[in-house]
Amino acid sequence: ESRATSASDKEINIQWYIPSVANLSNHTETKVLLLYAYNINPLKTSDITIFSSTSAFSGHLWIPLTRIISLREKLSELKEQIEVLMQGSKSFSAPAPTCFLEQSETLRLSPSNKPKLSDAKMHLDKKTEEVAKRCLCEVKALLSVGPAQSSPLTEIPFDVTLQSIANLEDMFDLANGCIISEGSVLDWIISLL
Repeated sequence: ESRATSASDKEINIQWYIPSVANLSNHTETKVLLLYAYNINPLKTSDITIFSSTSAFSGHLWIPLTRIISLREKLSELKEQIEVLMQGSKSFSAPAPTCFLEQSETLRLSPSNKPKLSDAKMHLDKKTEEVAKRCLCEVKALLSVGPAQSSPLTEIPFDVTLQSIANLEDMFDLANGCIISEGSVLDWIISLL
């Protein structure tokens, strides 16, 4: 069954539209359109003309292009910092293959398996925690409409994992967009929209 007609879990789908820059005046800030659709319960639609659900929502936001690019760079740097913290953690390190033959055999056994990002909660150092809070404040400012935008972020609203930061980074990927399924990051994003 097509992903366009069913969602087995709670999820949000993010797409970006970049309008033609030829139509913009020199005095106008370039903005991109964030298109989103999410469901809060599993859903299945077989005929969209009769589909009516109280658990599926959609909308859009115009966001300045420069802020999206800046935020994506910050999220990428945060993800790198978390990867460094993970490599320093003894609980994450895995034994390296002892020879090239072992490594090539491992690759042959699972060529289609994409390396999974860790869902392990990270204990952040002060510097990384401050970077994470600044990034999340920026996400909140971009996605919030109304009074929630001005309230400061005093704590990180979800468990920081490599996967959660990668989801946020993917969300602001203008070329691809993303789908985020289940979890506290999804809940936080939906609460902002």
